[in-house]
Amino acid sequence: MVKPLGWLVLALGVLALAAAATAGWRELTVLGVACLLLLAVSLPFLVGRTRVRVDLVLEPSRVAAGMTVTAGIDVTNLATGRMLPTVFDLPVGDAVHRYGIPALAPGATHQETFTVRTERRGVIGVGPATTRRGDPLGLVSRDTEWTDLQEILVRPAMVPLDALGAGLLRDLEGVETESISQSDLAFHTLREYVAGDDLRHVHWRSSAKAMASGGESQLLVRQYLDTRRSHATIVVDDQPASYAGGERGVDEFETAMSATASIIVRAVLDDFEASFVCGHHASSGVDGHLALDAVCRAVTGRVGLIPAARKAADIAHDTSLLFLVTGGAAPFEDVLRASAAFPPEVRRIAIVVDGSAAATVTETGGLTVLRVGALEDLPGLLHWSAR
Repeated sequence: MVKPLGWLVLALGVLALAAAATAGWRELTVLGVACLLLLAVSLPFLVGRTRVRVDLVLEPSRVAAGMTVTAGIDVTNLATGRMLPTVFDLPVGDAVHRYGIPALAPGATHQETFTVRTERRGVIGVGPATTRRGDPLGLVSRDTEWTDLQEILVRPAMVPLDALGAGLLRDLEGVETESISQSDLAFHTLREYVAGDDLRHVHWRSSAKAMASGGESQLLVRQYLDTRRSHATIVVDDQPASYAGGERGVDEFETAMSATASIIVRAVLDDFEASFVCGHHASSGVDGHLALDAVCRAVTGRVGLIPAARKAADIAHDTSLLFLVTGGAAPFEDVLRASAAFPPEVRRIAIVVDGSAAATVTETGGLTVLRVGALEDLPGLLHWSAR
C-alpha cells in the first residue's frame, strides 16, 4: 500500500520529469529521478513474510457499564527460523494500542495483557490486530491482519424487578398454569357440562358410560390447561425529539435503555419469550442474550415509536405483555397509536422517561402509563401497576 507521503513523492517525481522535458531544466530532472529512486529503494522493505498465530482473548465479552474487561493478545512464531522483532497495532474503540513484540524462537509465544474500562452502554470494537511492514520514511507499507474484529458488548445499568407474569399464561414446554382454557393444547380432566360450553368438547363415550352406570343424564366435557408461553415485547422510541434536549435527553434515552434491559432480564427469569425493537435493531426469541445484545447496539435514529411498534407486532405476533418506552416530549397520541398495533387482549404498559417529572402511575384507555423520573423509580411503579 502506497502511503499518502508516497503518493506525494511519486507525483512530485512525475511532475518534475515532465517539467524537465518541457523546459530542459537539469535540476528538475535530478529532482524527478531522486523521487522515483526513493520510491524504488523503499520497495525492498516490503519483501519478507511473517508467519505467526495471533490469539485475541476478551474475558468477559459481555459486561455491565462500569465494569472492566481483561484482554490478552498471544503471538506465537510459526516459522522454522527466529522471528525478528515486530510491532502489532490493536484498535480498541477509538484508540489504537501498539505493542512491540520481541524476537521469538520457533514455536515461542509472547503475551501482552491489558484492560478495557467500560463507561457507558454500547459496543466496543477490539481488533483486528495488524502488523505493518514498511520503509523508514513511511512511503509504502504492507499491513497484515491477524485477527478478526471482536466486540465487547456493554450493557446498561439495571435494577431488579418483581415477577412480570402475574395472571399470565406461559410455558409451552410443559409447565402448566392454573389458567383454565378450552383450547386443545393440554388435556386436564373431565367435568360436567354447563351452559355456554362448546359442544365440540363433549366427551360422548364418558358421558354414555356415566349414564350406563346409573348416573344422572349429564354430559361430560373435556377441560384443558392452556400452556401458551407468555411473550413480553419491549418497544423503545429512538427519536431524539421524544426526549429532552441536550445532555439531559441523552441521559433520558440511556435511562430508557436501562429500563428495557431490566425488563428483559426479569422476563427471562420468568421464562417469558422476550422481543425488543428500537429503530433498526430488533431481537425476538427465548435467548435473553440476543435481546440484551440488541439493547447494547441500539442508538437514536428517525424510525419512531409507531413504526417500531408495527414491526414488533409482526415479529412477535403472540405478544401477551407489551412495554412502550419513550420520553416525556413524545406526543401521547403516538403512544396510543403504537399500542393499537397489538390485539386488544395484550396487556399494555407505557413507560415515559421524564427526568423533570415525579414518579406516577395512571390508566388511560386500557393503557397503564408509568412516568419514570429515574431508573430507581421503575421497580416500585411496576409493582404498584400490577395491583
